Amino acid sequence: MIDENTFEKISRRIDTYRDDMIELQKALTAVPAVGPVNGGDGEMPKAQMLKKRLENMGFTNFRHYDAPDETVSSGLRPNFLTAIDGENKSNNVWIITHLDIVPPGELKLWSADPYSAYVKDNHIYGRGTEDNQQDMVASIFAAKALLDEGITPASSINLFFVADEETSGDKGLYHVLDLPDKIFSKSDLIVVPDSGNPEGSLIEIAEKSILWLRFKTRGLQCHGSKPQLGNNAFSAASCLVTKLTKLRKIFDAVDPLFDPPICTFEPTKKEANVGNINTIPGEDVFYMDCRILPQYNLIHVMNEIEIIKRKVENKFSVKIDISREQYVQSADPTPADAPVVVALQKAIEKVYHLKAFAGGVGAGTVAGYLRKRGYPAAVWSKTNMKAHQPDENCPIDNMLGDAKVFAHLFLQA
Repeated sequence: MIDENTFEKISRRIDTYRDDMIELQKALTAVPAVGPVNGGDGEMPKAQMLKKRLENMGFTNFRHYDAPDETVSSGLRPNFLTAIDGENKSNNVWIITHLDIVPPGELKLWSADPYSAYVKDNHIYGRGTEDNQQDMVASIFAAKALLDEGITPASSINLFFVADEETSGDKGLYHVLDLPDKIFSKSDLIVVPDSGNPEGSLIEIAEKSILWLRFKTRGLQCHGSKPQLGNNAFSAASCLVTKLTKLRKIFDAVDPLFDPPICTFEPTKKEANVGNINTIPGEDVFYMDCRILPQYNLIHVMNEIEIIKRKVENKFSVKIDISREQYVQSADPTPADAPVVVALQKAIEKVYHLKAFAGGVGAGTVAGYLRKRGYPAAVWSKTNMKAHQPDENCPIDNMLGDAKVFAHLFLQA
């Protein structure tokens, strides 16, 4: 149980931060943090700006776990935390958010500059405002409320800001987990606010396996009027796309824990081949995004894809190379009655007046890395579902409400 008067005092304090939270959102959005795989220079300028802001807010305890990376100008990918010591320093609550964002995509689809955040209709717009700055800002001001009220929590509070989440690379939490210094304990309450639903009722405890594949088809280029002189790589690739739909029937289990409750196999990105209409392409490249229910082993999925690939190769006299862009076998779910899930349910009911449930998602978060190491992490956010979209935005009320959920969690612990 927590002291309700203390929580009400903290909630009122969080409400006074509204303008400051908006201002921090604008400052974070103005410093693009795109990873090198997506054509950017990493997260270091954003991390440095954020740390300076945290120091000005009164946070004093920092630790850094930066990862070397020669592909960015700073040579490092930042992973750092700030902590508030609790009465019992052996007990910890963690809120883990990520610094990096995805690129804005087609700028013509945005109503304004994606890196100049603005407020409209009680929402704040800009790239990164929801993913992951909404709950980054919420967690910061939840902890700041305790500092400003002079409240020492029973357990230590840790706000961890990590790099390299959007491309699931090894410079973020993967790097941290591989270090000799083991900073997490299996008794810790670990929350990753990077997925959820608009009601705030979903606590994510399980994720599907992620398989991103690149298919490069190599045929023989020739003139468009004489197809008999070549092997059309585009035709072969198109056939392969349709044949791969058979995977849905092979891996056809249904698990109601997830939405959607099935495995998905979706062709996505397509690279340009020839630059003119009257040339039959000798090479063609496309990608596929597969989200696989945890009960299936990705090795078996790859074996079935190989069988389909060989049949297409033989039919069209081409060669098809498959490379893995992501290959993440899902971990065992966090138990639905884990302490972190129960604590979140109490906090969500208090703040949002609803009963939250445990479920699974197809998207990947850094909670999956933690679960693989045996840490029972939970993923939760009241999300507007605008991540990765043009005109990405988050309701300002979500920032305030989620901050109160985190504060309630801190007080429980």
